[in-house]
Amino acid sequence: MLMASSSNAQWSSRWAFIMAAVGSAVGLGNIWGFPYEAGQGGGGAFVLIYLFFVFVIGMPLLIAELSLGRRGRMSPIGSMKKIAEEEGKSTLWQLIGWSGVIGAFIVISFYSVVGGWVLAYVVKALSGFSGLAADSSAEVFTSFIADPYLPIISHAAFMGITIFIVAKGVEGGLEKAVTFLMPALFVLLVGLVIYSAFTGAFAQTLSFLFAPDFSKLTLNVALNALGQSFFSLSLALGSIMTYGAYLKRDVNIGKSAAIIASADTGVAVLAGLAIFPIVFAYGLNPGAGGGLVFISLPIAFGQMPGGVVIGTLFFSLLAVAAITSAISLLEPSVSYVSEKTGKDRRKVAATIGFAAFILGIFSSLGQSGNILGDVSIFGYSIMDAKDSLTKNWMMPLGGMFTALFVGWFVSRKSMMEELAMNDSSFKIWYFLVRFVCPVAIAAVFISIVFL
Repeated sequence: MLMASSSNAQWSSRWAFIMAAVGSAVGLGNIWGFPYEAGQGGGGAFVLIYLFFVFVIGMPLLIAELSLGRRGRMSPIGSMKKIAEEEGKSTLWQLIGWSGVIGAFIVISFYSVVGGWVLAYVVKALSGFSGLAADSSAEVFTSFIADPYLPIISHAAFMGITIFIVAKGVEGGLEKAVTFLMPALFVLLVGLVIYSAFTGAFAQTLSFLFAPDFSKLTLNVALNALGQSFFSLSLALGSIMTYGAYLKRDVNIGKSAAIIASADTGVAVLAGLAIFPIVFAYGLNPGAGGGLVFISLPIAFGQMPGGVVIGTLFFSLLAVAAITSAISLLEPSVSYVSEKTGKDRRKVAATIGFAAFILGIFSSLGQSGNILGDVSIFGYSIMDAKDSLTKNWMMPLGGMFTALFVGWFVSRKSMMEELAMNDSSFKIWYFLVRFVCPVAIAAVFISIVFL
């Protein structure tokens, strides 16, 4: 059995690594989070600035995290400590790794709850959504999340799938899962786009997404686009750094990062092309957020020809996206504990996964109308408090300090050797990671916290 953080544990091919990294980045946020943000941000103007931020802010950080992981060959915590010592810097820089590992554990605890909802809706879709109106669809969803048992059972099923994959290691679990699930996701998504193109309001969607209305471009829209681009790439959660630790030396990190960022963005845009034609054709609200997935779209699936098939495919697509991200969220903590204790990976994955499941139960019971629905943490529900802690605090700070560490505390020579870029490409990347990324992330952080 390969240890999670052993230098012997490697992706068997560049293709397997890219599928894993894309799977980490592509999650529920891409499939419905991006359309939601685009819907609220006025469509094309949001998409344009989002694409700019992905490649100017997100990709340089992606390269930085992958390079740290491959150089350290350990868990995020171990890699940061090792590199800091090699560079003659304080080992307190390992706090970046701790932030990522802890943040990923917190996220998987409530992400699995939502993943469980998706699994439950796959089953509901198989039964059909026929006859659902706005009120009845909302009632179905609110009744489900208010149930003290069914969502937890779904949460357990989702976490069980995640544990099973992670427990089998890099080649036996992660690789086999992502090299099957990611192509399946793309096939499902392209199929839904083709369906929407022939049956939905596709021309209206193209105009909405790709004809920018710059009158809609406010400071908040720009900041949301920056935040979405940063978070959609799964940065500052230890996942990318962990996957980088399994990367072979002959893989070009810069080119791989470009492919990952492009694929991640492509999925988000395709999701918009699949969802918005249905949204517009049935008069739904494009900025409805989570309600768009669990309340509004089921109404449309219940009305359209072949709605059982299309609805089932859609929620299956969401489930695949959720699982590929979930395994990358569980992996950093499994990697670290295996590294420190030397215990069997299967036992470590089961133990940490079970702990995340227990923590997630509180998120499930904290939904409106459920047992802990009245519990408030600084004005947030239990799930929203976890989301705010990680998304608004831990991830921006982790990303900013990663950029500062790589740009100012790791020697330029070390980075040039690790990345093996041509001189002009390296200069551009180095400038972005030293100056642009920290300032931009700080701007997002300040705007979220203080504005």
